[in-house]
Order: sequence, then structure tokens, then C-alpha cells
Amino acid sequence: MDNTTHSSSTKPILVTGATGYVGGNLVPRLLKEGYRVRVLVRDPKQLRVKNWNGDVDVFKGNVLEPATLVPALSGVEVAYYLIHSIISGENFAEMDIAAARNFGEAVKQTEVKRVIYLGGLGDPETNLSKHLRSRQETGDILRQSGVCLTEFRAAVIVGAGSISFEMIRYLTERIPIMICPRWVRSKVQPIAIDDVIEYLVSAIQNPHSSGQIIEIGGADVLTYGDMMKLYARVRGLRRWLLNVPVLTPRLSSYWVHWVTPVSAAFARPLIEGLRNEVVVRDHKASEFFLQIEPSTYESAVHSALSQLDPDRFEDIINQLTSTMDIVNSANFKTIRNGMIIEVRRCIVHSKTSTVYSIFTDIGGPNGWPCNWAWRLRALFDRVIGGVGMRKGRPDPAEIAVGDALDFFRVVKIQTGRLMRLKAEMKLPGDGWLQFEVTPHGEDRAQLTQTVFFAPKGLPGIVYWYLLYPLHSLIFCKMIKRLAQRSEQI
Repeated sequence: MDNTTHSSSTKPILVTGATGYVGGNLVPRLLKEGYRVRVLVRDPKQLRVKNWNGDVDVFKGNVLEPATLVPALSGVEVAYYLIHSIISGENFAEMDIAAARNFGEAVKQTEVKRVIYLGGLGDPETNLSKHLRSRQETGDILRQSGVCLTEFRAAVIVGAGSISFEMIRYLTERIPIMICPRWVRSKVQPIAIDDVIEYLVSAIQNPHSSGQIIEIGGADVLTYGDMMKLYARVRGLRRWLLNVPVLTPRLSSYWVHWVTPVSAAFARPLIEGLRNEVVVRDHKASEFFLQIEPSTYESAVHSALSQLDPDRFEDIINQLTSTMDIVNSANFKTIRNGMIIEVRRCIVHSKTSTVYSIFTDIGGPNGWPCNWAWRLRALFDRVIGGVGMRKGRPDPAEIAVGDALDFFRVVKIQTGRLMRLKAEMKLPGDGWLQFEVTPHGEDRAQLTQTVFFAPKGLPGIVYWYLLYPLHSLIFCKMIKRLAQRSEQI
């Protein structure tokens, strides 16, 4: 698309569900294309961690509170409806219908000419699950408002952060031999998140898509079992699937809940939908959007795995740690999108420059906080064929990206603020250790120490939890020692 066709004087585009997965990817793409963007959110505070927060107009509202909708829709010609109530429990379908009805009524009172909606793929003539039926009924309700609706229907969206994809990721990573119910053999046409966003954005300037139901999917039609095996191949894992005739969706949802971070509340409606065949039957998408060539599932998985980088988790960390009480010290840990993250923070009575000089001085002849533990870990690394602490550190006091610090490598430096190290020891996965210092009042600083670990397969998970008590002790003492050294200086 040509950015010059979208001036700042054009009417804004409203995005609902901007804090969700698809909406969160759509907003920055619309901004990049030159559109003015307005978002409707229940809690504007959730947007503070978004790097595009200052580039959008924020309206506080709730689709279940009709009075809040008209102000957000006023002056808008195109609105994206990306609301889903699946996290609300058993009554999610009823809430979805009520929300769509409220939105449709509000649209009637404004100048909105078009609504673009993302629903669920599936043959409406079959016995669709409650989840998929709700997705399609939501589109029907929006159409009843009389507005011109473009309804895209998609199956599994492949991308880091998509619940459906994360469920496949964690099951494949953590279970070498999977006992598979009948739904694993259902056919599905997964689609990459980048392709979904491309369709949603392209629809604005595509008159052929107006008033249409458009089924979208990737280049491959697979079974869920195929998706797991292909993910395993891309990840370099070996997995075996054992089919069994009985395993109800309820039992499957509990199974997913036990072995993955995906809760049963999410898993159950999703798994119930997996019994339905969800493939593209109508090929309008290829006729209306000739410029879009859908990705293969394998390339989509490669793209999702490329997100296993600490830079991709800054928003998540900021959002989850925004309420951390750091009067003295605090710690936080979570698992998101295949990454285990552990954050520790403390207040240091010292200048930020001093704290920075302390944590960039570690390694080599200067040693490490809890040096005995790191030397023990280095000895173990040598025994299993790793580098140990043979690399040391460069002589100059100032370190740079690419420098070795014993069995770490400096991969990111922000002078006076941040240092990130990538582990080069033998690990069943990838690990990073990051130190960051920010001002916290007069002659005080906030020191943040973050451990990132992307486990590879079951050995990675076992390694993390088996050594967690020792790691917890080491990293807890490390931040305390760094703080003490800074305060002594």
C-alpha cells in the first residue's frame, strides 16, 4: 500500500480489542500505513506499555456498556470489531452476542460506513462447537445493524502469542509421546498472523470485500497432528503421536491445563472447536486480494520461533511488572510465548552511573557475585564439553557488543543503562541474563535483573525446574551483591 494515500487529515479508523492479540498487531500496522487510529479499551492503563500508545487516540469504553460506544464511533467511517469474550467463562457466547448487538446499535447512530470483523472458520451447516458458532453468530448480529460488514473467517492463527498456536507449541515442546484423541485428526487450514493482518488492512482500500464473508487460510491443509509434527521438525524435536478412540474435550482441556500454561477455561472451548473441520471452502480471498500469497505453515512457525528474543518481551514485562512493589525489593516470574522470564528489582542508594559501572565490570579476573557457584557451573560445563570460563573478558574497562564475559557473550549494550548477555554454556535451550538501571529519585536508582530462558523440549523444562532452587539462590544473591557494591562506592 502507498503511504501517501493516507494523510493525517483523513477520518480516524476505530480498532476495538486493541489490547488483544490480533488488535495489538493490527494497530501498529495501520499506523505504519499512514492511517489515523482510534482505539476503544476498557482500561487505558493497559496501553501504557505499548510503544504506539502516544500515536493513537484512546477512548475508554466497553461494548457491554452501550453509552460508551457512540462517542468512540463518532467521526469514524471504518471500524474493526475484534472483540471476543472467551476469557469470561461459560457464558462467553451470550456475552459475545450482547456485545455485538450493542455495537451494531451504536453504529446505526453514527456515520460509520463499514465494519471489518474477524470471525471463525467452519461450515455453518455442520454441528459447530459453541465457540465457532458464537464467532459466526457475532457476524450475523453485526450485519443486522445495516452497516456494510466485511467478515473474515479464519482457523488457527499461527504466531507468538496466539492462544491456539501457544497450545500447540507447549504440547509439542513438553510431551515427547502424545496420546492423541480423535480431534487431532481433524483437518485445519492454519494462517500466519502476518497474513491475517495483511487481509485486515488491505480490506480498507478493497471495494470488492465490502459486504462479503471471506474465508482466509494459509497455503496448507493439515491435521492438528500434522501441525504438531511439523512444529517438532522445525524445532529439531522428535515426537510420536499415539491415537486413542476416546478422550473427551473436557478431559483434553484438563490435560492441556496440567501440562501447559494455557488454562482450562481457555482450552476447553478451543478444544471443543477442534472436532470441526475448519478449511477454506470459498475462495473469494484469492480473487479479491491477488497481492496476498498466504504463507506455508512451516514458514509461519519459523516466523513465530524467531520471536524467542528478549527484545520481543519488553511490553509483556512492563505490563506484568507495572504493579510490582519495589519499596525495597521485588521479584516476578512468568512463562509467555515459549519464554520463561524471571525479573528481580531493588532500589539502590547510589547513582545510576555507579550501578552501571558495577554490573558491566563482572566476569574474567573480576569474578561474579556468588563466584563459587558460577565456577561450579563452569566446571560442570567443561565436563560436558562446554567452554567453561576459558574466554575471560576483554582488558578494557568498557565492554562492547560481541565481547565475551566467561561463558556469556555481550549481545546488547545501552551505555549507562543496560547490558544483556547470552549464555554460551551448554544448555537445553537459549538463555540470557540482563541488567538494567534507571533513575529512582535523587541519588537513588532502580536495578533490574532479568533472566530469560527459552527451553527446548522436555529436557529444557526439566533443566529449569530441577535447578530452579539453586538458580533462585544465585540470582537473588547476585542482585543483592551488585546493589551492595554500588552503595559501598
